Amino acid sequence: MGRFFVALGIGAAAGAAVALLYAPQSGARTRRQLRRGMEDAGERIRDTAGSMSDCATKYYKKSREAVGDVVDTAQNVVTAAKRAVNFS
Repeated sequence: MGRFFVALGIGAAAGAAVALLYAPQSGARTRRQLRRGMEDAGERIRDTAGSMSDCATKYYKKSREAVGDVVDTAQNVVTAAKRAVNFS
């Protein structure tokens, strides 16, 4: 599966290079478009990373709460079992 993505990436890069060579516009305009594309991609990556960070933080907090609830329940069960053993 990894080879597929490597080949896909190489193919996409080669296709982009050929498209740039045969583009009917000036080099300055092409460079400007590439720069804008890279800036847009960088912005999307930052936005996605921020969203992922927010989600990770949210699920981390929820998992800590769930673990705390399980520990509390287990302690209550142990306490109840000790009382039951001492009562008899």
